[in-house]
Amino acid sequence: MSRFLSQRFAALEAYTPGEQPQDIQYVKLNTNESPFPPSPEVIAAVSAAQVAKLNLYPDPTCRVLKEKLAALCGLAPENVFISNGSDDILNFSFMAFCDESRPVAFPAISYGFYPVYADLYHLPYTAIPLRENFRLEPEDYCGLNRNVVIANPNAPTGRAISPTDVEKILASNPNHVVLIDEAYVDFGGESCRGLIPRYDNLLVCQTFSKSRSMAGGRLGFALGNADLIADLEKIKYSTNPYNINRLTLAAAEAAVDSNDYYVKNCLIIAENRAYTVAALSELGFETVPSVANFIFTRCGSIKGDDLYRRLKAKGVLVRHWNKPEISDYVRVTIGSREQMDIFLDRVRELLKEE
Repeated sequence: MSRFLSQRFAALEAYTPGEQPQDIQYVKLNTNESPFPPSPEVIAAVSAAQVAKLNLYPDPTCRVLKEKLAALCGLAPENVFISNGSDDILNFSFMAFCDESRPVAFPAISYGFYPVYADLYHLPYTAIPLRENFRLEPEDYCGLNRNVVIANPNAPTGRAISPTDVEKILASNPNHVVLIDEAYVDFGGESCRGLIPRYDNLLVCQTFSKSRSMAGGRLGFALGNADLIADLEKIKYSTNPYNINRLTLAAAEAAVDSNDYYVKNCLIIAENRAYTVAALSELGFETVPSVANFIFTRCGSIKGDDLYRRLKAKGVLVRHWNKPEISDYVRVTIGSREQMDIFLDRVRELLKEE
């Protein structure tokens, strides 16, 4: 830390992204990326003609993409906000809707960026413990009289609650924003976007990084009441109005147009998830029920950090956290069947070494 950093940020503990090692070729199951390439339409859209236009600014309103997403989601363009990855939307939301008089609550075991954003903006927050087997209890978030942020499905556990449960939280906190982070919803969860016409305090956040195979493109979108979306636009236009580059816009528009391709891929991931969970169960693993593109699992005979390190030594990357509540577990991204077979073979090798 330099002597020039503002004291406001001296104690800030930054988010730690998943490993992106460059030393060897790993089977990479640690950052929930898609094993599938973008659709052929997306690849064609990022064309030489688009590259030739990089001397020109992109459309800051993202009008065409908003119209396409609105049609896909059954909403109006004014209900759609576009930004540079869903992390950007989370950042803007903490900035726009929270302050010392409007604190925020989120699960104690969830996406690691939530407390980072709260600390970044010096926001009072409540981290609510999960129930047994990492279950999120909706009643714990009812009547809090504060903003609520919930990843649904949750990360890193993969568990989800229903739109009916979310509606209870919305109805009991009418004067506060309830942000539902649906980064992983397309792999078996149920979106809450159908509640938007009835609740002006609901903000649904999704991403192109996971189910839409564009983690490298950096694009996220939020759905909500037009006034909430206008609030986010105000923050965007006060920071970086051109935060979506021309090539990403072209790719995203083509991705929406080829949605059937991604729906099919999500079904394959769900099949591979069930296959992997069943195989791990036969090997004595305990896995949390998941509707995401990852599983949260533990081995009775190998500690979580040992499992992570020993798999890495065998060329397979998974994610591990040292937090006491979850240190026994590793999070495993669900990839292609070939990737999952390699992962399972390496696990079997480790068990034979015990």
